Amino acid sequence: MKVEVIQDPRIRKYLPWLGALAIFMQALDGTILNTGLPSIAKSLGESPLQMQSIIVSYTLTVALLIPLSGWLADRFGTKRVFITAVVLFTLGSLFCSFSNTLDQLILSRIIQAVGGSMMVPVARLTLIYAYPKNQLLSVINFITIPALIGPMLGPTAGGFLVEKFSWHWIFLINVPVGIIAVIVANKIIPNYTNSVKKFDILGWVLFSGGLTSITLVIERWNSAGMSFSIILLLILVSILAIVGYIYHAKKVEHPLIKLSLFKIQTLKIGLIGNLITRFGIGGMPLMIPLLLQVGFGYSPFYAGLMMIPQALSNLVCRNFVVPIVKKYGYRNTLLTNTILLGILISIFFFITSNTPYWVIIILMVANGAFNAIQFTSMNTISLADLDKTNSSDGNSLLSVTQQLAISLGISLAAMFLLLFQESAVGHGSQTIAVFRYSFLVMGVMTIFSSAIFLKLNKDAGESMSGKRKYDQQ
Repeated sequence: MKVEVIQDPRIRKYLPWLGALAIFMQALDGTILNTGLPSIAKSLGESPLQMQSIIVSYTLTVALLIPLSGWLADRFGTKRVFITAVVLFTLGSLFCSFSNTLDQLILSRIIQAVGGSMMVPVARLTLIYAYPKNQLLSVINFITIPALIGPMLGPTAGGFLVEKFSWHWIFLINVPVGIIAVIVANKIIPNYTNSVKKFDILGWVLFSGGLTSITLVIERWNSAGMSFSIILLLILVSILAIVGYIYHAKKVEHPLIKLSLFKIQTLKIGLIGNLITRFGIGGMPLMIPLLLQVGFGYSPFYAGLMMIPQALSNLVCRNFVVPIVKKYGYRNTLLTNTILLGILISIFFFITSNTPYWVIIILMVANGAFNAIQFTSMNTISLADLDKTNSSDGNSLLSVTQQLAISLGISLAAMFLLLFQESAVGHGSQTIAVFRYSFLVMGVMTIFSSAIFLKLNKDAGESMSGKRKYDQQ
């Protein structure tokens, strides 16, 4: 495709705002729900400790459809696919607000996720096609700002809407924004197309089937209809699907995910680190709002306010990641920070209903700071040794891994809650104990996950961090 620089000043002015709006919608939706889970559970007659499926269904669907989004945009045009994505996201949000059962809500979230999986990638792809490289960096930096603001506003906005109105408004708020996005997109977004290779449908089916099967095992292991034989069958299906994909990917010319990418050591360790460390870290956005409301009896709005220090700390501490990595290198930074993060999560074990609120705020600030270092370092080391021939595939694989890790982390956290709940009787302190022991297990898992970063070379990622240059000055 021959990329033409945008000449229309109106489009040049508003196209980045449209991309920013798409990212803000997704970033806000990803956090606004957490503080509303107890209220949704009460309305639907469900246990608040078993509401993780609402989040997992979304993140898993996004993970499975990300590889398809770029292909669809190139095949059918960025404008058509983006507008379709926003419409699906908006309709899914509307259906969520109409849901009367947990199953209806999960199905609506899947519809919402189908749109969400294409909305942001296609918006970013459109900007890459539309702007010359000397302008692209400033444009990309601009549209990522909402991704940092969304997590800061989300929990508080969710708590406010739940407390002052109802949980339905968590989803209804997306409807007018989505309508505006469709109207604006129809007027200003270019409909870029590109030549595409045949999509690897069989590879996608095998890959999706394997991940979905293992997620169902973690999610539904204690369900009434999930017998031991069904669990074993799903595990077997998952193993066969993943093995089948590996065999398939070696045979086809253009597989969904190129296995050759895993020969890049920094990418492989970055991806495994993203996956393994989030087994412990990934459940925190679910656990903390539930602890504050179900365990301590905080109101949704107050619980949302308590999440602001963490988001603000995360936003501020991102500025210190580069100097830290330059001084200590990726290996030492990730190894040390992962252990400290695991210790911090374990400290939540000692929190009780009598713990002063300022102690919780300090822990939240520390959690935000360590998370900023962890995720930024893991993401950049994953991309450190990619070149022009594999940067697109590597970046897509990283996005899939991140979404998959989020869904598995939340599923595992919910599984620990249910396991400890089965051994607890009553409410009050017993309910808090369920959270405390879950935090302890997650913290220990995080500490052990640091071992993956021992496999990094001491000079790994120097081209990205500039450590040598820094040391010579």
